[in-house]
Amino acid sequence: MTTQLLNVGDTHLFADLRGPEHLPPLIVLHGGPGLDHHEFADYLDPLTDTVRLVLLDMRAQGESDRAAPEDTWTLEQMALDVGAVARALGADRYAVFGHSYGAFVALQQAVNEPGTAAASIVCCGVPSSRYLDDIPAKLETFLPLHLREQVRASWASEASVETEADFARIMDEQMPWHFGNPEDPRIPEYARRSAGRYAPDVLRKFSAAGYGGIEVQAALGSVTSPVLVLAGRHDRTCPPEASQATAAGVPGAALHVFEESGHMPFVEQPEEFLTVVRSFLVRALK
Repeated sequence: MTTQLLNVGDTHLFADLRGPEHLPPLIVLHGGPGLDHHEFADYLDPLTDTVRLVLLDMRAQGESDRAAPEDTWTLEQMALDVGAVARALGADRYAVFGHSYGAFVALQQAVNEPGTAAASIVCCGVPSSRYLDDIPAKLETFLPLHLREQVRASWASEASVETEADFARIMDEQMPWHFGNPEDPRIPEYARRSAGRYAPDVLRKFSAAGYGGIEVQAALGSVTSPVLVLAGRHDRTCPPEASQATAAGVPGAALHVFEESGHMPFVEQPEEFLTVVRSFLVRALK
């Protein structure tokens, strides 16, 4: 395991690199916005038999340069950063994996720069922000009731979060929402293992601006590289219908739905998750 600060032109991005240098890099994009690479803890490490993991802290987040100009904190710029990271690594051929908001970034890059990445994995994302519109309605039926009120309050505080400690509290309060079973006994351990350095200023900005406002559904036909779309059957944030629309729109895309997962299939169904992702990468990068 090594770490690097990568020059992407106007700022530097932190990367945790895991696995043999001779393997093709898989640039891994975390969720949030405002989280960092610790979101994945060591859940993806078994993939280092196939790829070199490049666990990235995206622009102005985690251990990346926090001084990146605020007007560059956009979905489009973070998508451009992916290719810049590959160039900084000297990687002519690479794949991309994005989860949640990171999936928005991976999909945006695949649309804007067709063929730049050899393959893309879009995990629990959406091709259009309209798929997020019914989250408030879903919250109204979320059980148990005490967790419903807890999640409701945490969302309300995103737009005013000031400190990393407050961000950490928000993450703890929201985590049950992201699991198919909101009382999954693995939640406390995952929360402990995935805690990282949070960026409250990034969360404040994006929570007030539609979390990046992704709108690429009409352009999915322009994607030319292999794409694997992953979804959790019980995902309340990025519903499987959104993943189905992505897979239907991208020529030749593969879709896999984890039937016992919510928004966190790499935690909820780790063995199946690794098998599906590894198989795709072996085929796409051969």
